[in-house]
Amino acid sequence: MEEAFRDWIREIKDQKQLTEHDVERSIAYARDLLQGLAKLRTFPQGVSVYGSARSPETSKYYQSARKLGALLAQNGHAVVTGGGHGIMEAASRGAHEYGGRVLGLNIELPHEQTLNAYVTDMLEFRYFFARKVMLTMAAKVYVFYPGGFGTLDEFAEIMTLMQTQKMPRMPMILIGKKFWRPLDRFFYTRLEGNKLISKGDRAIYTITDDINEVVRVAEKIGHHKIDENIYDTLKAVKKPRKPKA
Repeated sequence: MEEAFRDWIREIKDQKQLTEHDVERSIAYARDLLQGLAKLRTFPQGVSVYGSARSPETSKYYQSARKLGALLAQNGHAVVTGGGHGIMEAASRGAHEYGGRVLGLNIELPHEQTLNAYVTDMLEFRYFFARKVMLTMAAKVYVFYPGGFGTLDEFAEIMTLMQTQKMPRMPMILIGKKFWRPLDRFFYTRLEGNKLISKGDRAIYTITDDINEVVRVAEKIGHHKIDENIYDTLKAVKKPRKPKA
């Protein structure tokens, strides 16, 4: 398959004057995505948990995420994280301690990011965008704990995909009212107030301190078979029309 892909890329290269670097880069992108998709086909859609890698074990959010992981495992829901420490470790730890299944999607960095000790299944990515795609496709519910730029990036991207109907609306739950309400207020006063977003856009997410809410929405969605994925039900993207000569 990879050789066929290379041939197709070279054909495009000949037509569009792509460089050899463009070809190799495209193949590397595709390899990251394909290995991720292959791994997802062996893993049931679960609950993706996002949050700061810097949250210490003493943090109330670390303790909350650990309890959440245990509750999800207790109810048969897999936990998906970026594989790092802090909140990711906490959710993985709680699920692992209860015997649940935990998928850690790690990223290659110049200064190596160590995988936490509580994942049961692991996949490492070279590119952030491929990892983000898999963190999204692996889940039926998205949970966001307080975090930094990375957490906010993931939150904004998934919310934008739902807002623009590029993916189905699935539950997004923000844990920590004290942390998230100022951002929600900014969205209301600055974005919605200036008609930069629609009134219904803020309904995409829910802010709460109750981790049981996560379990309730996961239970409402139910359990998918390992070889089922909600994205399989989406309509195929139409192929672009060829430009007229």
